[in-house]
Amino acid sequence: MRCQSFQGGLMNREIIQGGMGIYVSNPHLAKMTSTAGALGTVSGTGFERILPHLLQLGDIGGHYRRALAHFPFPEVSERLLAKYFVEGGKPLDQDFRRVPAFSMTPSRELIEFTVAASFCAVWLSKEGHDGPISVNYLEKLQIPHIFHLTGAMLAGVDYVTMGAGITLQIPGVLDAVTQGGVLNYRVSVEGGNSPTQTISFNPREFFGENFPRELKRPGFLPIVSTDALAGLMVHKLPAGSVQGFVVELPTAGGHNAPPRGREKVFDDKGQPVYGERDEVNFEKLKNLGIPFWIGGSFASPEGIAKARSLGAVGIQAGSIFALSEDSGLDPHYRREMRRLGYRGELIIHTDPTASPTNYPFKVPQLAGTQSDPVIYEARKRICDRSALTVPYALPNGKVGLRCSSEPVADYVRKGGKIEDTVGRRCLCNVLFSAVGIGNPNEPPMFTLGDDASFLSHLMKDEDDSYTAVDAIRYLLSQK
Repeated sequence: MRCQSFQGGLMNREIIQGGMGIYVSNPHLAKMTSTAGALGTVSGTGFERILPHLLQLGDIGGHYRRALAHFPFPEVSERLLAKYFVEGGKPLDQDFRRVPAFSMTPSRELIEFTVAASFCAVWLSKEGHDGPISVNYLEKLQIPHIFHLTGAMLAGVDYVTMGAGITLQIPGVLDAVTQGGVLNYRVSVEGGNSPTQTISFNPREFFGENFPRELKRPGFLPIVSTDALAGLMVHKLPAGSVQGFVVELPTAGGHNAPPRGREKVFDDKGQPVYGERDEVNFEKLKNLGIPFWIGGSFASPEGIAKARSLGAVGIQAGSIFALSEDSGLDPHYRREMRRLGYRGELIIHTDPTASPTNYPFKVPQLAGTQSDPVIYEARKRICDRSALTVPYALPNGKVGLRCSSEPVADYVRKGGKIEDTVGRRCLCNVLFSAVGIGNPNEPPMFTLGDDASFLSHLMKDEDDSYTAVDAIRYLLSQK
């Protein structure tokens, strides 16, 4: 019955707004798209680092202080504000107080602030309307999931979308939060005798008896690249665990699934080549009996019609919303990408080495950004945000953290292979800079999907702009 009720509401939404990057899909964008008829999505990735930075900028408009005033544990809100809030904001050229990296045993303070951060992201997205809101995370960033999902559910999130990994553990976490139980997550650990170690979290024990005894269980929408992975999840998970799938094709922005098969083929520009094994069998997908949406170059009325002809409810669209005035992207680069896209001159490169996750990553080629090899090589490698670090086994049996985009000597000292460091961008820093909250002197880098043809339908000239509501009106114009 729970599954049917989820599907009933979701089937009315032909458009899922993508959960893009770090703070690109911010609460404002999610709210705008939800109220306009899409499933609005807020990106929760790295929000435990975003919120402290915004508080140090003075929390312009007071939005996050308003959200924190509704967080059910006021003592946590008070500690968070006392540590990070700066009245009037810090000058941009000053160092900002850092948030510590997650470890297998994070501090109580980091757990508190992570739960509060995801609560704020969802609460603001839902404020003032009754449309559905989804929160998006990357499975690859495993350690914080149990804390982020707790915060999102405290704020009443309606759906969870998640990709960049196999998300079989998420339904169990959602059920445990709903029922007030203990949350467990198996974290992948490189090297050593055990490929995983389990972290646990008991929200009621942590926050006390005031923690709600029962919370709404959000629907789960895993992001998959093949019908085979969707089928695996359906057969491995209990009935009712999954309320829908988002099927992302290789032309979608952000992280792409690598081509299937051991032999990797690249074109003359060094981009991975996808073949028959990567094609989705939509008939098999339909036979699973679970609704699905298709992402990757479907952002048009014709794209929605094509998706529906393949058996989908509709589409997931990202780039069309990322380039709208409502996204969190840096306004200067957003205008430049719109201008180039309108003129048909925006080049998107699928870079197999840029991301420390080892997934191919879509990168617009833009002057002044780390898409330029000269600018990338001139940057001093640092790993000061540490959101994408990977656990690895130490000789003493403990677990350390490393990232292939950190200083090469540090990575190699930790047992990493030097060849894994070549071309690696610090996605933490470049994506924070992409939304205007990066470190001083950190050039940004961006991500978009391959298709920008929607711009010619939304803009009257290369200097024009549009809103997220305009984008939805265009996408639904033939309905």
